[in-house]
Amino acid sequence: MTDDPVTGDPVTGDPVTGDRVESIGRKASSGLRWSLLGNTVTKAASFVMSLVLARLLATEDFGVYAVALAATQFVMVVKDAGVMAAVIQWRGRVSEIAPTATVLAFCFATGLYGLFWAGAPYFAALAGSEPATGVVRLLTAVILVEAVTAVRSAVLMREFAQDRLAAANLAGFAVNATVAISLAAAGAGAYSFAWGQLGGAIVTGAVIVRLARMPWRFGFDRAIAARLLRFGLPSALGFGLEAVLMNSSFVVVGAVLGEQQLGYYLLAFNVSSWVPGVIGTALRYVALPGFSRLAEDPDSLSEGVRRSVPLLVSFVMPVALVMATLAHPLITFLYEPRWAPAAPVLSFLSVLMVVRMITSYLVTDILISTGATRSTVWLNLGWALALLPALIIGAHLGGITGAAIGHAAVAVLVALPLGALLLRRQGVRLRGVLPGLLRPALASAVTCAYLTALAAAFAWPPLPELLVVGGSGLVVFALLATPRAMLGRLTRRGRTHVRL
Repeated sequence: MTDDPVTGDPVTGDPVTGDRVESIGRKASSGLRWSLLGNTVTKAASFVMSLVLARLLATEDFGVYAVALAATQFVMVVKDAGVMAAVIQWRGRVSEIAPTATVLAFCFATGLYGLFWAGAPYFAALAGSEPATGVVRLLTAVILVEAVTAVRSAVLMREFAQDRLAAANLAGFAVNATVAISLAAAGAGAYSFAWGQLGGAIVTGAVIVRLARMPWRFGFDRAIAARLLRFGLPSALGFGLEAVLMNSSFVVVGAVLGEQQLGYYLLAFNVSSWVPGVIGTALRYVALPGFSRLAEDPDSLSEGVRRSVPLLVSFVMPVALVMATLAHPLITFLYEPRWAPAAPVLSFLSVLMVVRMITSYLVTDILISTGATRSTVWLNLGWALALLPALIIGAHLGGITGAAIGHAAVAVLVALPLGALLLRRQGVRLRGVLPGLLRPALASAVTCAYLTALAAAFAWPPLPELLVVGGSGLVVFALLATPRAMLGRLTRRGRTHVRL
């Protein structure tokens, strides 16, 4: 009998199921460590780059970039018609489908880019930023690179070779940062973002092609193509709707409130995306192949979900609480006081951040792993139908803060219940998840009260408030949320290291 790593309680499940979960879990954990390392380094460097660009560029430049980013985020997730997800989930030999998958991904991405090139002026006008047309056309060219590397990236993810993916992403980011900062200093405005990302994508793609070590074979088998598309198209549509969800607020805020307010909103949204960008992206690299293997046995899948959800919540909640409570000192210290209007937006987008981690990076991957790709469409479609009116009403009534409130409210009241319902329809047992969430929930309530009281007790300068209030809040959450059994093991290990 062993202790559960999340709750600290004894696990008495079926030994075959437990062994299967442990085996896949070890591979996924190794991949996750590499993904987290690569993403942490990349996001930390990206954060430094954003500080530099925030001082070199005007608020309006961020607004123009936000419009182009909204278009790019959509095309990036539908660029390959779901071929990547289909390759990861494929039960047979990849060499049998690689030629057809490569052709499908490239043809679909090329056609999609042509549509966005022609539609860029109309999209920019819809978002209230006609100068964004050229930036949209340049930034969306990233999908042409991604189309070439889609199958090779999928194979690396399938094999849990996240160390090679991390190396490719780091190489690409180095080029991205160099190009973007150089062009911003030279006065290129919003184009500095676009050229930087395109240059970084080319380098990343070249490294992936080199590291994947797959022969270039092209072919087209109708039967294989049909199987790939039956799985891939619904997942691509689901991911596309997810991108619409996360970027529709840029279009609404830009159209209703203008480029300057959109610049503030984008900054807050980017800060709230730190955790999804670091942990969420790393998680997706291993969650989809990991849950795809577990999905071959329903009991193993339910056990994997029971362990994963509380662990994910325990990682995300303390960061969200600190961001929400200390949004003003966080924004003003990092980005200068002129960006202070973004602070109240961040407080509410921190709620959205937690829901995104659960639905977009866990529920969606679980549904895809079971082959229920159409369920991801219903999840994101239901979310979108509730979100768009909430954003419009919120922006008109409360400005950028109102839009953020609408985003957060729909996430909690619509997305979470809908995600749980769809998982249950796929036979995933969720009753076992609830006991594991009790401890993080209590820790969140106590930590929120602690942060609020301590922040209000003194007139803190921004940096001491972040270090003292935020740092101690993280410690309080960790002490309350970590099971006693795990705390005991960590304490014993710490004493051992100290003696050594």
